[in-house]
Amino acid sequence: MDPHNRSRLHNSPPVPNPLNQASITMKVGKSSSEAQALTNFLFVCPRDFHPSVRYVIINDQFVFSIKPEENQPARQLGMSYIHRRWASLSLNQEVSVAPYDPSFEGAYHYLGDIELEVGFLQKNQDSNEQFDTVEMSNIFCQCFSDQIFTIGQQLVFDFHAINLMVTIRKINHVIDFSELQNFEMGQGQRAGRRGILTPQTSIHWTKAANSPIKLEGSLKSKTSHAIIQPNFKFENMGIGGLDSEIGAIFRRAFASRIFPPDLAEKFGIEHVRGVLLHGPPGTGKTLIARQIGKMLNAREPKIVNGPEILNKYVGQSEENIRKLFADAEKEYKEKGDDSGLHIIIFDELDAICKQRGSKNDGTGVGDSVVNQLLAKLDGVEQLNNILIIGMTNRIDMIDEALLRPGRLEVHMEIDLPDKDGRLQILKIHTSKMRQNKIMDPDVDLTELAELTKNFSGAEINGLVKSASSFAFNRHVKVEELASVTPDVSDVRVIREDFMEALNEVRPAFGVSEEELYQCVHNEIINFSSNIEKIISDGKLFVDQVKQSSRTPLVSVLLRGPPGSGKTALAATMAMSSEFPFIKLISPENMVGYSEISKMIMIHKVFSDSYKSPLSVIVIDNIERLLNWVELGPRFSNPILQTLLVLFKKRPPKDRRLLILATTNFGQSELKDLSMSDCFNSEIYVPNVNELESVDHVLKELKLFDDYEREQAISGLEGVELNIGIKKLLMIIEMCRQDVENRVEKFVDTIKALNVTESTNYRRENINGSIGSINAFPTMPNYGSQDLATRADRADGTDRADYPEAPNQY
Repeated sequence: MDPHNRSRLHNSPPVPNPLNQASITMKVGKSSSEAQALTNFLFVCPRDFHPSVRYVIINDQFVFSIKPEENQPARQLGMSYIHRRWASLSLNQEVSVAPYDPSFEGAYHYLGDIELEVGFLQKNQDSNEQFDTVEMSNIFCQCFSDQIFTIGQQLVFDFHAINLMVTIRKINHVIDFSELQNFEMGQGQRAGRRGILTPQTSIHWTKAANSPIKLEGSLKSKTSHAIIQPNFKFENMGIGGLDSEIGAIFRRAFASRIFPPDLAEKFGIEHVRGVLLHGPPGTGKTLIARQIGKMLNAREPKIVNGPEILNKYVGQSEENIRKLFADAEKEYKEKGDDSGLHIIIFDELDAICKQRGSKNDGTGVGDSVVNQLLAKLDGVEQLNNILIIGMTNRIDMIDEALLRPGRLEVHMEIDLPDKDGRLQILKIHTSKMRQNKIMDPDVDLTELAELTKNFSGAEINGLVKSASSFAFNRHVKVEELASVTPDVSDVRVIREDFMEALNEVRPAFGVSEEELYQCVHNEIINFSSNIEKIISDGKLFVDQVKQSSRTPLVSVLLRGPPGSGKTALAATMAMSSEFPFIKLISPENMVGYSEISKMIMIHKVFSDSYKSPLSVIVIDNIERLLNWVELGPRFSNPILQTLLVLFKKRPPKDRRLLILATTNFGQSELKDLSMSDCFNSEIYVPNVNELESVDHVLKELKLFDDYEREQAISGLEGVELNIGIKKLLMIIEMCRQDVENRVEKFVDTIKALNVTESTNYRRENINGSIGSINAFPTMPNYGSQDLATRADRADGTDRADYPEAPNQY
């Protein structure tokens, strides 16, 4: 534009475009010369548009500045390659072109403050010249004044005979004509999408990612590395339920890298070099690391699985570590703080970074690898252009020197998602189904989020796959499994598919339903008021854990004779709680385990419970877990100490735990083992010792009719009853098989059982009295009570240990 027109532009309102001119169809052509391409104009035939038209809009989307050219063919646009690439146009493509009036979008259409990203046009080009951003701004305004620019638009800028690629990154402020003469920075933000460049426009220059260009100038023009993709949005990461964690990672690890280096130097801080993601399997650690790599406007991350570092040759493992940092070291030596960000992702970090000195392999390779990694992260020659992202399920195994600030200093626990997080994950994994209308409207994702307590992200993905398999299966021909039914196009995933999938996919941190149902497969029979009171008290303990803010840990001991129903009652209490995490620790699952293996398994169950907001742990038959033997007595002290510690350990913040333990121990044994003080409450579970209780059990199980039941109860009058409910149920089922003499068989079996128990009790009393004089004189006393002085009953209990009171607290 000539000086006269430029002067007119800035001293009077712009001449309105003749908008009554309709859009015309034109073909896309090339610029006739490189000089034309450097002007950033679209060249048109003078006869195509009115002389006052300065801007056109192509396909109602892309706005360009135009310039008449006599040699330009009619109805053809002279566009450079950069123009065509930005507007996604091809040569000879027909497009709709219409005059564009900037005032159409409002009065504010002059650029007050913009941010430009600059780099070399040739990617392989390098130059030691320092580019003065102040001079660049002046020349840029001279060359492209009065042209219109849009966010994302690219152009070639000839500066000192070097072609630079410029991208419009941000338009921070747009102004109207009245503000043009008196515009000053700091008048407030009024962002826009496009605007006209003027000599008064303030320009901020940033260096393009991976570009070797060196910029210098005032603070406002210093480079602030654009490490985040400009079109990136957190909701597009495809990660659900981790909004707070991702936000914290961004704040601690990336926020400081967005600002200009000069500003960071004023704070006197260094960038974070390491992030450690830890948590249960399947919660999204690897997915976060992968998506962070896509989020950053940096080089492709180097992803390394921990075991891949190790090598059989001496020194090769350490060399593999050095190779990971070689590119970052080379660039940092050449460019310093202007170097780009290098990301290294370590999966299964615990495989190569175990505590030094913990391995006895004799080679010391593991220790050397840790030392090499420590030196690279925060050694003598520090690198400020690296970011290490480590992932592990076992943070306790990693060398503590690696976890200190300056190395992997940001520790982010990726925990199991809550209800809102599970809903986000379900929406992500079912998005394609909903878009393609394959998922039936009766599927309520909110309901599924409620039903998938303690599911990890991977398990929710497995749930969706399982539901899809049920939908597929409905359209498979039964007689020909290799073919599908004709109505396969109507396949739908319905609510019933997800309900079936919930029965098939079980969370690792969920409920051990099968084991618990085995404990109560005959259901609970309330044969006396004692049982009803025990169940009622169990509900109170569950409510206490749910609601009380003062007692996040509640432990209850169910104590009583063998076969009295302790395990069934504990399992019933646990399942009625409906807590998301319920696990059973039983000696049956540890047959053949060593002491260390038992301790590890017990500790793992408790550690897993701390990952759930509400948890129940049922510890069955403590004496068998301890390898308790009456002869001696003998037991495993390491397992005992493990239980004593875990019974009293408070769960982490916002975590609640209910412990239900069962034992045949009497009060004396519990006191000798220091277990009396480990439990908040103690419940005594009695045997069946009343005829009314036997009558109630017979009514529940319907062994006899009313007349036979009265006969059986009459036959047991005068008999001193003391029988476990488990044994009573066994006798009833045995008598059910005798069709002719069920009543006589039942009465005789009960009487014989009580006579046998009374005889054994008297015999053991006598033996105990004799033994108290001279029994096992050379045997060391492992317990606090001598074996020979015990008057143990046949069922392994002491009358003194089990008073008649049904409940003790």
